Amino acid sequence: MNERVNVVLFEPEIPQNTGNIMRTCVAAGCGLHIIKPLGFDIEDRRFKRATTNHITWADYALYENYEDFIEDNSDGAYFFMTRYGKTAPSDIRFGSIAPDRRIYLVFGKESTGIPCEILRANMDRCFRIPMTPDCRCLNLSNACAIVIYEVMRQLGYPGLSGTEIQKGPDYLENYSYDATLKAPLE
Repeated sequence: MNERVNVVLFEPEIPQNTGNIMRTCVAAGCGLHIIKPLGFDIEDRRFKRATTNHITWADYALYENYEDFIEDNSDGAYFFMTRYGKTAPSDIRFGSIAPDRRIYLVFGKESTGIPCEILRANMDRCFRIPMTPDCRCLNLSNACAIVIYEVMRQLGYPGLSGTEIQKGPDYLENYSYDATLKAPLE
């Protein structure tokens, strides 16, 4: 993986969340690192359907455990999302990290998050998404999307298109619709 921004999923449990995160990583040009054990089979057709076939384009790696992940990826700056964090992602200056260093955004399993031992060893790199006191947490895939796009915003959306590619940047200006046919005009 050569991506600058990387998402790390620590023992994900819900295939739909991991599939949605994989799709977001493809859209944002991020690498995805998945640490076992998983709560699902990554080869299962239902998981692949949850990725909406984005698994085909995803740049992802599987690791047997956290130690294997760390051993293979010691080249970056790590940030850990936890409800116990005291910093918002918008307060972290991702743009000040050297361009040749990878950024790893670590997210924990849906039921229990990242183990406290890991968080305590990295307290200066823990963050949380601000929310009302009535809410304990966000859905994992939503949290990943929020953080990924905050990091990408700070970095100036590197490698991402600001215009529609498939239908063209002027699609709306050139779009015609026939209300009687209830279909676009060619």
